[in-house]
This record gives sequence, structure tokens and C-alpha cells, in this order.
Amino acid sequence: MEKQQLKTIAQNKKARHDYFVEESFEAGIELVGTEVKSLRAGGVNLKDSWCDIKNGEMFLRQMHISPYEHGNIFNRDPLRVRKLLMHKREISRLHNLIATKGLTIIPLSLYFKGSKVKVQVGLCRGKKLYDKRDDMAKRDAKRDIDRALKEKSR
Repeated sequence: MEKQQLKTIAQNKKARHDYFVEESFEAGIELVGTEVKSLRAGGVNLKDSWCDIKNGEMFLRQMHISPYEHGNIFNRDPLRVRKLLMHKREISRLHNLIATKGLTIIPLSLYFKGSKVKVQVGLCRGKKLYDKRDDMAKRDAKRDIDRALKEKSR
């Protein structure tokens, strides 16, 4: 059996800064042809996007896919609501967790898996300001340590 290669299209770095990721899931996404061509060209922004569950279906909102340059009349609205494809069991489980624990679903990354476009969505809990500061302090400390080790090895 061949292993499918993954090609990352976009990462949502802001999501990891603003939220603690409790769990992550893989979901398919419903797109039209010109949107896929625009994704191949790298015209996507996940920064302010989020997921919503309505009537047992999951939707991705506020994900911006730039209009395809050669798409003319077939281009769609860049910010249109897109349906995510997951099993009903998973969607109902996520819906229950959101309702009871006050969590949210945020897209973390967008990638090609073979020829299909997949979205990695995360079940997230919001960070407080002091959590963000703590993460930045840890990242700075790690950078300083790495820099010192690099200097020492020369």
C-alpha cells in the first residue's frame, strides 16, 4: 500500500497563539474547481477562520480563498461558507463537547493528501493573556539557549 504524500498549503499560526489545542481531526472540504486551482497557487488565508455546526453538518467560515486569475465567471465569493466533510459520529461528538465545555473548533492547517484537499481542525480552548505571555517567554528562552549552543559549538 502506497503512503499518501502531504503537501501543506497553509498553516494557521494565530490559532496556536490564541488557543490551546485539545484534540485535532482531519476533515475533507467541499470546494469548486477554481478554488482548488487557487489553492495550488497558494492563495488562501486561514487567519480569522472558524468552524460552526448547524443541523448535524460542519461548516468552515471566514476562510479566504483568493479568486483564481483565469477563472472568469466560475470564480466564487472568496469568503463563502464551505462545508466540511466528517463522519456524523465525529460531528455529534464535537457538537456535544462544544456545548458542554465551551470549546471551539478552529482550522489549524490546510493541505493536499494525494489529490484531495484536507483541513486539520482543532478542538480548542482559548488562552488568557498570561498564557500567551508565558508561551512567548518560553519561546524566547529556547531561542536564546539554541543561539548560545550554536555559538559554543563554533
